[in-house]
Amino acid sequence: MIDLRLKVDPLPISEPLVVRLCDTAHPSPSENDAHLVRRDAGSREYDIWGFSLTVYVSGSEELDGDLLLILPRQPSAHRLIRANSKHNTLLITEQCDQLCVMCSQPPKKHHADLFDEFAIAAKLAPRDAYIGISGGEPMLHKQRLFEFLADVCASRQDLRFHILTNGQHFEASDLGLMDSIGLDRILWGIPLYASRPDIHDQIVGKAGAFAQLKDSLAMLTRLGASVELRTVVMKQNWNDLPQLANFIINQTPFISVWALMQMERIGYGRMNWDKSFQDTSIDFRHLKSAINLAKAKGIPVSMYNFPLCTVPANYRSMAPSTISDWKRKYLDLCQKCSARSTCGGFFEWYSPSEGFVGLGAL
Repeated sequence: MIDLRLKVDPLPISEPLVVRLCDTAHPSPSENDAHLVRRDAGSREYDIWGFSLTVYVSGSEELDGDLLLILPRQPSAHRLIRANSKHNTLLITEQCDQLCVMCSQPPKKHHADLFDEFAIAAKLAPRDAYIGISGGEPMLHKQRLFEFLADVCASRQDLRFHILTNGQHFEASDLGLMDSIGLDRILWGIPLYASRPDIHDQIVGKAGAFAQLKDSLAMLTRLGASVELRTVVMKQNWNDLPQLANFIINQTPFISVWALMQMERIGYGRMNWDKSFQDTSIDFRHLKSAINLAKAKGIPVSMYNFPLCTVPANYRSMAPSTISDWKRKYLDLCQKCSARSTCGGFFEWYSPSEGFVGLGAL
């Protein structure tokens, strides 16, 4: 597992500071650049504005171009963007207005506004970066979120964003601003767990969520926004998946992709694992029916977080490697698997004793 927090010696600062680590001179210099002055087996020393910044990391770890968020008096720094990774996500807030039974990031009441710092980091990101925006629920702070997006997108025409949202907070008054930011700059990842309101609302722990989501999707349709519908496969919605496919075909045929997802065994997902995890390695029937229906009508389908050996051979092309590199692992049985180079593996917190029964090297 890749550590997204790095031990540092605290800097004499009173406000959060974004730093770009530069082992060599950067082609686009910034006042936020920290320049390498010493490197040894367990730490690196950088110069930032004449102050010494020591980062404790193994000698083999690549840091050049990485963007850190350093907080006052804190002995660790948040690794906001890793220059050599395609899996960079900014955690905007840990607040949320839903309580999904399989949530991997259970909500918290406190919110720290770091949009200004996130904007600095995004503007200093590598060229053509694709940056995730996550929570909690980012749209609880949509005014600040839209300000952030407008600012960054105006400064960096090459950047694109993938924003995860529960779809409860879109309003008609938002659409003009979203259009001005650029519809091709943002892919909205929005969850839809069932074709029936009672099932969806029970999963997300919020009465009326399904009805609000339908209204939001209708608004996004009229706008022409790019939408990735996300469905976590669980025991709660297993029997409804074919009906959900028909709902998507008839109600949201405009979507960019329908992402069918396996659960993460962390947070509420771990607490509710026994009553929610659906082992698709031994029963693929309803998933197969749902995929076939959607594909027959031209709906793009992908399966996220599915190890390839849990998917029938003729569906594996729809199961890309999607688990972020910092939280991905492989099991002992993966060592001799011919598909390892293209398989997304397992979440770091996956437990073989409570997971898929039908695993095996390909």
